[in-house]
Amino acid sequence: LELGVPVNGIAESVFARALSSHDDLRAAAANLAGPDRVLQVPDKEAFIEDVRQALWASKVVAYSQGFDEIRTGGVEFGWNINVADCAKIWRDGCIIRAKLLENIRQEYSADADLVSLMAAPSIAPKLAEYNDAWRRVVAAAVQAGVSAPVFASSLAYYDMARAPRNNAAVTQGLRDYFGSHTYERVDAPGHYHLDWSGDRSESKTSDD
Repeated sequence: LELGVPVNGIAESVFARALSSHDDLRAAAANLAGPDRVLQVPDKEAFIEDVRQALWASKVVAYSQGFDEIRTGGVEFGWNINVADCAKIWRDGCIIRAKLLENIRQEYSADADLVSLMAAPSIAPKLAEYNDAWRRVVAAAVQAGVSAPVFASSLAYYDMARAPRNNAAVTQGLRDYFGSHTYERVDAPGHYHLDWSGDRSESKTSDD
């Protein structure tokens, strides 16, 4: 949070573990309304393949978020971190040792300034290929009442990252409504305030 790097997929995995350990809370919520947590799977083999693809896509998001945080921390604290070397170290000696790390190492070696692993040449096409399966798995889990926090939050991160405009614009409007914090427009420079409780007239508060 201090670095301002969104790592919601990683955070959700930690939160899920924490919630799992709260026996009293889960006992109190056991009879709350919702689906019966039984997945209806017409084609078991096809669904297993969907889950495999959703897992791969979610892992890519986790790595993307993690490497973003490492790189941002390196810049913030002057650590001079080579992201490709991090992937190599993990591949050679860490408990992770995922084959995907070699692919990641190659991508960061080819482009040390890679903004997002999700957009890497060898990653983006596979994310596109696995997109439908990823969405099917998340949708099936939600409809069945099965918690899939990392799959769902990773997909939300992916969709938010690729969106040309996000809900922060709505948040700006809400902040102006309750606290006159002003907002920016997409069609004109400057900061603006709306008279929400009056005649709804708009006034420009600054040019920057």
